[in-house]
Amino acid sequence: MRTQVGIVGAGPAGLMLSHLLHRHGISSVVLESRSREYVEHRVRAGVLEQGSVDLLRDTGLGARLDREGLRHEGIELRFDGESHRVAMTELTGRAITVYGQQEVVKDLIAARLAAGGTILFSAEATRLSGLESPSPVVHYRHEGRDEELHCDFVVGCDGFHGVSRSAVPDGVLHTYERTYPFAWLGVLAAAAPAVEELIYAHHERGFALYSMRSPEISRLYLQVPADEDIADWPDERIWAELRTRLETVPGWTLNEGPILEKAITPLRSFVVEPMQWQRLYLAGDAVHIVPPTGAKGMNLALADVALLGDAFAAWYADGRTDLLDDYSRTALRRVWRAQQFSWWMTSMLHRLDADDPYEAKLQSATLRYLTTSPAYATSLAENYVGLPLV
Repeated sequence: MRTQVGIVGAGPAGLMLSHLLHRHGISSVVLESRSREYVEHRVRAGVLEQGSVDLLRDTGLGARLDREGLRHEGIELRFDGESHRVAMTELTGRAITVYGQQEVVKDLIAARLAAGGTILFSAEATRLSGLESPSPVVHYRHEGRDEELHCDFVVGCDGFHGVSRSAVPDGVLHTYERTYPFAWLGVLAAAAPAVEELIYAHHERGFALYSMRSPEISRLYLQVPADEDIADWPDERIWAELRTRLETVPGWTLNEGPILEKAITPLRSFVVEPMQWQRLYLAGDAVHIVPPTGAKGMNLALADVALLGDAFAAWYADGRTDLLDDYSRTALRRVWRAQQFSWWMTSMLHRLDADDPYEAKLQSATLRYLTTSPAYATSLAENYVGLPLV
């Protein structure tokens, strides 16, 4: 096949880029190693920044989001038996929307197929070649055959384990990473949320987060050791621990229900620089991963491809190279801001060292200052609702 931009990966980044390119009259083909059913149902992030919501609406993808998304104008912090609300919209004029990543993916797939776009599912990219030439090639396997996709540019949106990043020669990329000594045990439960906004709880037994996916489905998380085995967490133990860490405010109780899914996810930070090489551009989890505490993963991916959409439009319309040349530098400014914010939220809210009472006192002092200083609360709020996309 021949197209203008070959895209590896049908997550939010790859699909949104294909959608943006179509709006500029630029052809693309998306290759996805998994099935359509898999990518439309894998549960991932669920918090959209204001800029991400605006991007979806401005590109014709806001109808279902506006019907089903849950707009939140604040978050709740719980610590020392108290509850404190950070009024994000009051402080910044902006909000977040809870709308699952899988729902964004469904909307994007439907839009691309309705517009005649090409998405090949169960098409595994095996290697990239010719990246230094004007016509790079994505080699892939589809329906039992080895195939080639010839294009002007390749964009790797295929995540941490994809082939795109590994196509860059040794010595070009620089990696920065940090692994945290704890993980999140996450559950999806058929239980109506007992709150209207997310709860971030700092507790002596560890961090807990109360989120939601719909008026009927709750999404909850517990801090656990990094080497924890999910088999050691039957449903009864999960609910008991959630009650301990969340029911710290008098008169408030947790809604419980059948647990539909549960898994343990390690926490880590990862950034690769630069995010481009020759005719290859990298976006999303292929080049950066953040701890989920700051709710930045999907939003960073969408911000990356918003830049790329404009850059390719300028190249094809006017022959401009400046936006493509500056892509990595521009994107990394946002990436590192999100890294710092996610690290700060993670360090402030999690139990870092059970044997270090000094650390615990510092965390309490930070939380107390955050809930009494409008300036400090505004800093959290403007980072949480997100920086403008441009």
